[in-house]
Amino acid sequence: MTAPAEETAAEDTAAENTADWGTLSDLPGNPLMWILILSELAVFGAFLIGFTGARIVDPGGFANSQALLSRVDGGINTLVLVTSGWLAALAGRAIHDRKPNACRGWLLGAMALGAVFLAVKAVEYSGKAALGIGLETNTFFTLYYLITGFHALHVVLGMVILAIGVWRPRPDTVETGTAFWHMVDLIWVLVYPVIYLVR
Repeated sequence: MTAPAEETAAEDTAAENTADWGTLSDLPGNPLMWILILSELAVFGAFLIGFTGARIVDPGGFANSQALLSRVDGGINTLVLVTSGWLAALAGRAIHDRKPNACRGWLLGAMALGAVFLAVKAVEYSGKAALGIGLETNTFFTLYYLITGFHALHVVLGMVILAIGVWRPRPDTVETGTAFWHMVDLIWVLVYPVIYLVR
């Protein structure tokens, strides 16, 4: 095959790949990650809608249970995750500026704040356990533990994905990891007011 023919074949393959993914091809990172992100957003959206519906059915019980939550802890964790998202964005900028060491540093900072988030959440859970509050206490706390626990698992997974970016700081791996991390941030920004603040 001649060089022009090879170039044409490569262009055709690239065009087919773009057509297969559609608009997802224009997003940063791996298109498969964006499919996962959209599906996870749908799952958490369903959780929060279910939580809101349950609160409508039992407003008094939910208000009493919500009063046992620490808005301060939730607020601290919100600031922690938003800041970690900012660091992840800086990592994305650094890798495109061909500064892999700076990228690693920003990703490690984002991961460290993810660990802080989990530590605060662990303190919150242990405080509830000390009061005898668990998954089966009532509907509010069943949903509270399911939603926040599922989110905490996503924080752990996000840290693992960011670690891959630290190990292999390339635009595709960093963009894929930071896209997932921003999803984790966004979900918490929705979870915090719905569970901790709205009455």
